[in-house]
Amino acid sequence: MLTTILRRAFVASFGAVMLVAASADFSFAEAQAQATNAVVIKNFMFSPMSLTIKAGSTVTWKNLDDEPHTVVDDAGVFHSGALDRNDTYSFKFDKPGVYKIFCGIHPYMKATITVE
Repeated sequence: MLTTILRRAFVASFGAVMLVAASADFSFAEAQAQATNAVVIKNFMFSPMSLTIKAGSTVTWKNLDDEPHTVVDDAGVFHSGALDRNDTYSFKFDKPGVYKIFCGIHPYMKATITVE
């Protein structure tokens, strides 16, 4: 009797944990990225595509695609080298303004960093 109750409780708990983990998926990663001034490169997209930060903050991009990407500022302020899978690039934004970002290899990939 007791083992049946414990088994049912375990199965119910495990199911609840799996449901929560499945629903968290990408939205959690995006929220975490915004909280840490991180931009994820995945599925040939920057995520988030728009980020607002304070002057003096550093943004870090991480490539999660199997293809290389670069991080380039439209105005020529910075340009990363090719980022392979799991590579990162960081830039400290000292001056307020709107920075238009794109991938030099795949120019249709775009994002905006607003520095206040």
